[in-house]
Amino acid sequence: MNRKLLLWSIVVALGGFLFGFDTAVISGAEQDIKRIWQLSDVLHGIAIAIALYGTVIGALFGGIPATKFGRKKTLLWIGIFYLISAFGSALAPGVYIFMVFRVLGGLAIGASSVVAPMYITEIAPAKNRGKLVATFQFNIVFGILVAYLSNYLLQGVGGDESWRLMLGVVAIPALIYCILVFFVPESPRWLMVHRGDYDTARKTLEISDPEGVDEAILALHKQIEEEQQKESLSAFLSKRFSVPIFLAILIAFFNQLSGINAVIYFAPRVFELAGIGKQAAFLQSAGIGLVNLVFTMAGLYLIDRIGRKKLMLIGSVGYIISLASVAYAFYSGHAGGMVVPLLLFVFIASHAIGQGAVIWVFISEIFPNSVRAYGQSLGCTTHWVLASIITTIFPIMAARFGAAPIFLFFALMMVLQLLWVIFKMPETKGVPLEELEAKLMKAKNPSHMPAV
Repeated sequence: MNRKLLLWSIVVALGGFLFGFDTAVISGAEQDIKRIWQLSDVLHGIAIAIALYGTVIGALFGGIPATKFGRKKTLLWIGIFYLISAFGSALAPGVYIFMVFRVLGGLAIGASSVVAPMYITEIAPAKNRGKLVATFQFNIVFGILVAYLSNYLLQGVGGDESWRLMLGVVAIPALIYCILVFFVPESPRWLMVHRGDYDTARKTLEISDPEGVDEAILALHKQIEEEQQKESLSAFLSKRFSVPIFLAILIAFFNQLSGINAVIYFAPRVFELAGIGKQAAFLQSAGIGLVNLVFTMAGLYLIDRIGRKKLMLIGSVGYIISLASVAYAFYSGHAGGMVVPLLLFVFIASHAIGQGAVIWVFISEIFPNSVRAYGQSLGCTTHWVLASIITTIFPIMAARFGAAPIFLFFALMMVLQLLWVIFKMPETKGVPLEELEAKLMKAKNPSHMPAV
């Protein structure tokens, strides 16, 4: 890979860093917010999950400006939304104003989960596509780790107002990201498909994919000539795209029914349920962030070597073992000490090397250029709708039923994921996007999925 391609991918993937930072930083503030503003369990759940409702909207509609105005301009506005959200959340005088600014952050998270992987997919050569798109996931988990460490270091700084510092510090990377986006080019595939600007697109592809530039331009030119319908919602919802739609919904569905967002958002709470003190719980949360980072790096290394499907198989087995063990530990009363932290570290490792490394790469690959924005939005919207629901009800369910049945439910869902991966999920490793499109469009349903 040349340095410019790597630099462009890293800059765009910094949207993932903000994604992870903004997602995890609330875990350090949520209990203080509940206590200071005297929130009920229901209002507390809504206040913490409200960003995820914004994320749903951002994921659902993020593809529209990316299609109309371009990937680059949309990425810049995502950074601006992160910046405004950080300042507003930190300075909010009450819970309702707080929720308004958290929604803005959620819009940025949702849109970045659509647009950043889309951009990297469209600029990367096939042989390095998985690795480069996975840098987005790497940055998400790096942001989560930094958020947990930041929360630990800022705990108690400024007394009862330390949570404001925890949330406000997101403004620093948001500003850096906004500046760096000015130095990346527009997506060459967007320029060709939506502007007919082959000259500018060629200049970018000559840098990012010098070996495949002619092949990419010819394939896209042929596709544009053949397709009468472009980027229409009715075209996207036609039977022609039923296979990738089914795949995107299922991988996003299982991602959230693993319980990953419940653990990320409420990590200190889960550790306290296991009998660990508050300060130790913050430190254990940082441990989750570190394990997440290490195993995401492993997934990043392996995704273009052993493929997406094998990583999903490894992650599914790890999910089932760790989640079932956590449920048993809480049920049997043996959750104290390091038992739950160690099991959750296994859970996080399984997620990072499996679903975490694969989901954004897989969704960005399976849809053709003409409807990729809609497809990315569908997969991300499914992901965030479930994330918002689970995050909203987790504190209510934990208070009412305890942790054991919740983790048992997540384990059962991962058994279903394992079956889906074995029997239905195709491999997409190393296949050019246009060739992958042709193969998926030939499949009438997932049971006739070709080996790719």
